[in-house]
Amino acid sequence: MSECKRDNKELGRRSFLTKLSFWLGGISAGIVTIPVIGALLQPLIKRKKQVWRSVGKNNDFEVGKTVLVTFEDSDPDEWAKTISRTASWLRKDNENEYTAFAINCAHLGCPVRWEANSELFLCPCHGGVYYKDGSVASGPPPKPLTRYMVRLNKGNVEIMTQALPITTLKDG
Repeated sequence: MSECKRDNKELGRRSFLTKLSFWLGGISAGIVTIPVIGALLQPLIKRKKQVWRSVGKNNDFEVGKTVLVTFEDSDPDEWAKTISRTASWLRKDNENEYTAFAINCAHLGCPVRWEANSELFLCPCHGGVYYKDGSVASGPPPKPLTRYMVRLNKGNVEIMTQALPITTLKDG
């Protein structure tokens, strides 16, 4: 009889530990899964703000010259408020028209540099090359440089900021 009680006690303990393991495993999985799902859904939930940012006066820029301009990021995370600056390549096409390109390569997002002598944008990471109109000249970039909208507003040159362009390995 004592052996039967011990078996029942052992069976009860084993059952309890099995159920406890399942519960603790489920709770642990939930703790890990909730932030992962939140991170995956964040781009769908969080609307990206587009804001006009002044980058200088119309008289500050020379016709035909491409320059690097910096401005506040359109949608910085709360923790990044003090480092929320980004940049764009801006060219004054004529007295009242400008062209602005994202500073990031369309391949993997590395910052491109402007080579004035050859009139090309060069990406140092994988050898991507863009013509001065932003179209791909050679290398791995799948698409042209992203363009920003530009306007003149009361003598100020303004760029319509947006979140950094998402880069992909394939044109999609």
